[in-house]
Order: sequence, then C-alpha cells, then structure tokens
Amino acid sequence: MQRTNWFDYFHLAFLIITPIVVLLLPADYFDTGPVLCPSKRFFDIECLGCGMTRAVMHLVHFDFDSAIYYNKLSFIVTPVLGAYWLLWIRKVADKIKNARTAAGD
Repeated sequence: MQRTNWFDYFHLAFLIITPIVVLLLPADYFDTGPVLCPSKRFFDIECLGCGMTRAVMHLVHFDFDSAIYYNKLSFIVTPVLGAYWLLWIRKVADKIKNARTAAGD
C-alpha cells in the first residue's frame, strides 16, 4: 500500500512549474557567465555537450540560428528531454493517483 505525502505533490508542482520558468526567462539568459564544462575548463577541448544548455534555451524560444551555433545536437536532445519530462510527470501523477485510490479518497 502506497501513501502520498507532501513531497509527491511538491515534486509534481516542481516538474510543472520548471518549464514555465524556463520559458519566462529570456533566451540569452545563460549566454554569459563562467564556463562550467570540465573538459573545456581544464583541457580547453569542447565536448559534445558544450553549449547544450544555451542551445536548448534558444531552441525553446524558437531562435534556431543561435541553437545551431551553440550545439547542433540540441535538435535531437530537446525533443528527447521533452518526452522524458512528460513521462516523469506521468509517473509522479500516477503515483499520487494510486496512493489516493489505495487510501480510499
């Protein structure tokens, strides 16, 4: 028997609110700042993921030219992340639903 606690509701709310916040931020929000990629920082070599955060941010704001400039793989990664995000929401929502059904609510 599963119990739903406040964390499950918080988790679901977080999963729903996070993309909304990302969409409200300007497309160039992550364009400046320190380099966080270890391969770029320590070895000055760009990896396949370098620029992915910036590229995805530009892609969700429909700035395709900038997305291609930062990382061409963002056109593959963004839909995969979106699908994974939807599955994650469904999993948490199903957990809450099953717990409520088991509790007899």
